[in-house]
Amino acid sequence: MDKDNNNLIVESPDFSQNGHIPLQYTCDGENINPPVNISNIPDGTKTLALILEDPDAPSGTFTHWLLWNISPGDSITEKTSLGVSGINSFGKTGYGGPCPPSGTHRYYFKVYALDRELSIVAGEDKNSLLEAMEGHILATGELVGRYSRKKVNSTL
Repeated sequence: MDKDNNNLIVESPDFSQNGHIPLQYTCDGENINPPVNISNIPDGTKTLALILEDPDAPSGTFTHWLLWNISPGDSITEKTSLGVSGINSFGKTGYGGPCPPSGTHRYYFKVYALDRELSIVAGEDKNSLLEAMEGHILATGELVGRYSRKKVNSTL
């Protein structure tokens, strides 16, 4: 195998690397999570974790989705309810789709292969997740999608 063992392959059947995230996965559509396929998972992986964030948000990096304790054999399908969900920057658990106030933003789907199940509970924030993962990351990978809104409602 010529693949780098420290890199997960993260893809979506609905958009390509640096491609446009389809409307249904955003605040302008159904606001449901897109399917995410993860491969090249190293031996010894017990669980996967996912962080979706927007580094282009005006107030700093905005967290859209935190998910952990995903079985490496499970598929993250559209409208998934796998694993344990953390609290996003919207103040809710689960997925919150792209909703940029202006311009085109980048959305990083960062996936982590972990050597253990995490003991943090649902509703924890990104810092708690990063802390819990520390020293347990076997591999990482990411998919970047882009989204810009066609018309922005100024009352948001």
